[in-house]
Amino acid sequence: MDRRDSLKFLAGAGFAAGLGLPSLPLRAQGSRASSSLDPYAEMRWGRGFEGQRRADLGDGTFLNPVFAGDHPDPSILKDGEDYYVTFSSFDAYPGLVIWHSRDLVNWRPVTAALRTPIGSVWAPELVKHDGRYFLYIPARFPDKRSIYVIHAERIEGPWSEPIDLDLPSHIDPGHAVGEDGERYLFLSGGDRVKLSRDGLATAGPVEHVYDPWRYPENWVVETFAPEGPKILKRGDWFYMVTAVGGTAGPPTGHMVIMARSRSIHGPWESDPNNPIVRTRSETEKWWSRGHATIVEGPEERWWMIYHGYENGYWTLGRQALLEPIEWTADGWVRPLGGDLSRPLRKPRELGAQPHGAPLSDDFSANRFGIQWAFYDPAPDEMARVRYGDRTLHLRGKGTSPSDCAPVTCICGDQSYRIEAAVEVDPGAEAGLLLFYNRRLYAGLGFGDDGLVMHRYGLQWPRGAIPGQRQTGAAGPVRALRLRLTNQRNILTIHTSADEGSSWQKFDVQMEVSGYHHNVAYDFLSLRPALYAAGGGEARFRDFTYTAL
Repeated sequence: MDRRDSLKFLAGAGFAAGLGLPSLPLRAQGSRASSSLDPYAEMRWGRGFEGQRRADLGDGTFLNPVFAGDHPDPSILKDGEDYYVTFSSFDAYPGLVIWHSRDLVNWRPVTAALRTPIGSVWAPELVKHDGRYFLYIPARFPDKRSIYVIHAERIEGPWSEPIDLDLPSHIDPGHAVGEDGERYLFLSGGDRVKLSRDGLATAGPVEHVYDPWRYPENWVVETFAPEGPKILKRGDWFYMVTAVGGTAGPPTGHMVIMARSRSIHGPWESDPNNPIVRTRSETEKWWSRGHATIVEGPEERWWMIYHGYENGYWTLGRQALLEPIEWTADGWVRPLGGDLSRPLRKPRELGAQPHGAPLSDDFSANRFGIQWAFYDPAPDEMARVRYGDRTLHLRGKGTSPSDCAPVTCICGDQSYRIEAAVEVDPGAEAGLLLFYNRRLYAGLGFGDDGLVMHRYGLQWPRGAIPGQRQTGAAGPVRALRLRLTNQRNILTIHTSADEGSSWQKFDVQMEVSGYHHNVAYDFLSLRPALYAAGGGEARFRDFTYTAL
């Protein structure tokens, strides 16, 4: 699918309304760029929109990740023959994008369920109970923490406003229904709370019900951190799948453990082969594998979906991985995928299926929620946005990328290029970034002070940029086309004053492999971003994304 077809697709697909996407032909498979320094350089991925990597190889097999780029803490729901999944969205709003699949490999966005900012969203739980859909959402503002619930009659929404469950000391809820028909949320640290029958309030105090299995003292991990409990009922047993070992830190830290009980009230016995999933060496393809949910897939085969960091690419965040499992004769789960560096047979073959969504945007329709999201927005952030004449009009805010709530999107390619035409009013500054958080970003903007380079989360106006050759006109800059190329964590910037007919390379190139959680916390990824700071307005046209 070329870029023009992608944009035609967007115009008719109902993104802003949160509708399902029509079927489209699979783009031809391609191979990744190779590097003698990369032990996995010869791996092949399928290709989707704009050459973005996808798991489906088009030959009945798939190669992880099933969700490239930052898709952590997956919560998956089987609903008849349909599967839905959502992920932590942290500081991005609109957030909690829900995805749909029939084969567990190819996924399409349905809607962004959370519209009202309640803080940074961690490890939600998507469930269906008595014909109604629920999302249980841990969220953190600097001065408030709790778990909230939203609900809907249809997965497409509309979803309700958040309801505060007043659980300030826990994260990572896992919904369960006991043998008595009562509803519970299992919580981090081995705790649990009973829910009201409608699932919209707690119905008792938090209680400690489970002491998780602990790894040997000499293992190299981040910290114990028992979290992400997921409850599954199969046969006469309740199974609890939990993450321990810390989320990032050393590549060998995060892991998946399992326990079971014949009653929702315990006692819980640990799997004698814990951990059932673990990265054992930093030479493996996927690091810090954990936070799993078990689901019955097509043809009565069972699967586990969890997240992991890609070897050498902490900057892409935690990506979603799919692994086949089997049930043993004594009633435990055993994974079958190894280190997930090689293709696996797909759960179900449905022929050519679309996956993901194009990232190029001609700004003819509002794609906030499905593609774009504000970083750490105020409740009224969308008031800054206006569409018209295939242009995104973005009113300035704050003084720099650190405090202006940049507009970001998630991508999953090791190398890619973004471009956009940018105009600014007097008093405004705008540009393109690779943005991790308010403390760490890189890119180029312009405005009253001419060009402004961003590196390490710091700003250098023209004339103060170390080592920069002073080329081009001095004084204010009002319009440029900008191009950022991220080639395996090397950022190169080009500018064009004639709408892309000719390009000038910016004098400073940047190495950004350290722009990630282990350096700057926040559990995020390095993302393409648009920003507008200061007074006045910035205008963005013809945003293009190309996987390299």
